[in-house]
Order: sequence, then structure tokens, then C-alpha cells
Amino acid sequence: MKKILFKGCGTAISTPFDENGVNQKEFEKLVEDQIKNNVDAIIVCGTTGESSTMTKEEKFLTIQSAVKTSGGRIPIIAGTGGNNTRQVIEYSKQIENLGVDGLLIVTPYYNKCTQNGLIEHYKEIAKNVSLPIILYNVPSRTGVNIEPKTCLELSKIENIVAIKEASGNLSQVAEIAHLCGDNLSIYSGNDDQVLPVLSLGGIGVISVLSNIMPKYTHDLVQNFFDGNINIATKMQLDVIPLINALFSEVNPIPVKAALNMLGYQYGIPRLPLTTMSKDKEEILKNELLKFSN
Repeated sequence: MKKILFKGCGTAISTPFDENGVNQKEFEKLVEDQIKNNVDAIIVCGTTGESSTMTKEEKFLTIQSAVKTSGGRIPIIAGTGGNNTRQVIEYSKQIENLGVDGLLIVTPYYNKCTQNGLIEHYKEIAKNVSLPIILYNVPSRTGVNIEPKTCLELSKIENIVAIKEASGNLSQVAEIAHLCGDNLSIYSGNDDQVLPVLSLGGIGVISVLSNIMPKYTHDLVQNFFDGNINIATKMQLDVIPLINALFSEVNPIPVKAALNMLGYQYGIPRLPLTTMSKDKEEILKNELLKFSN
């Protein structure tokens, strides 16, 4: 069986910006609070972290901050994907030296390669790095879907260990689980589908929700693993309105607003993302308040 990077709740952590760049002090505060509230891993510089608008230097410093703050208590996984295979390899090698435990690599976007192109892309990356790799399938953002048979081919590569499945297609998740078995662990990439993915053999979630509700999200998954299915089901259903509010505008616009509501100094998203509309912000605030009592 391949290495399991983590089992449970991994937070796709948001990045705080201020007039000087990344607010590293505030970022480290959130990382520490995440660990204290039982999250099982932290994923840095992914979609939720707005990595596409960060400089290379900002990414390095932020990943280093996460590694330093964690101090080995939980795994730190860095997003290093891109649509230029050579650059992804070069960047991933540099990130390996920062002490992270794994890499999250999104499918190439804009190029819209074929399934064979995906296989060759990931093969080349895996051949050139030593860390475990989590594939990241999010076709709504990239325009490319990793099909189950492609997952099967990639699962034969030793250091490709898991997939973050954010296609929203549970039939596809089931087919991946059927074809790949223990050779490819599955993480839910959608907070509203955590329980269904776990029921199909998934081992956790890479979550946006856990930025603001780390213990709740961890406990939801843990209850499932402990056999408390009714409790886990209720937790999943109870939080659906909040999840809907968190995705009422493009992620991470709402979660950043929510972090500010909770007292973190997380600033505003970088353009082309904008601040949250007032009506949707009010809905988000009301849903958040339901869980603060």
C-alpha cells in the first residue's frame, strides 16, 4: 500500500494580504489555530490560497511559514501545479527543499491537453521529484477532467499517491475507487460532498470550510471513521447552508470575508477577485452566527 499523506481533514488554507504583501504573522496565527483545532494537514498555496496572484518569493515565504509553524506536528502540502510541465518540475524541486511533506498538483489549465497529455505531464513531474503527489482534479476551473482510466494509469506511479476530486461527479469518484483501490487515495475536494466521498472509500477532505470551522470539519470526518454515521450525516447536512454561502461567490472571496468576520486580519482578495457583495456577505454572516452559539 502506498504512503498516506494524511487521513481526515486537510485545510486548503487562505492567504492574508496587506499593503506589504502577505501578512505572515496573521497567516501563522491561522495555521496555529488550525492545528490546535485538530486539522490533520494544511495545504498551502492552492486555489483557496490565491497562489495564482502570488509572486514566487511570496509563495516560498508562506510555505516556509507553514512548515515552521507546524514544526512537524501535521503534514504541510504545497500547491505547485501549473500548465507548463518544465516550470512545474523546476518549481516543485525548489519547494521540496522547504521541508514540505507532499505536493498538490492541479491539472494543466488553458492548454486543455488530452488524457494522454495528462498522463505524460504527471509522469514527467513524478519522475523528477521525490515527494508524494496528490493529483488535483477541478475541471470547473481548469477545463480539463482527469478521467477514471487516466487515474488508473497514474496510480501505477509510485509517488502519485492520491487525488483531490473536485469534479462534483460522484459516479466518477466511485469509478476511480473501483479501478484504483489502495493505489490512489481519494480526498473530497467539495465540502458539500465529504460524506458521500467517504462512503465510497475516500480517506478525507481538502476543505475550504475548515478555514473557519476546523474542529467541526475534522469531527465530521472522524465521526464517520469511528462508525458514528448518523452523527456524521447530521453534521454534513446541518452545515450545507453555510457551505452554500461559502461558495455563493468564487472561492476564496467568501471564506476570506468569513475569516475577517471571525476576527482575523485577512484583508481582501487580490484582483481579479473582488470583495464580496453586501447581500451575500449578510447571508454568510447569518449562517456563520448559527454556529457561534
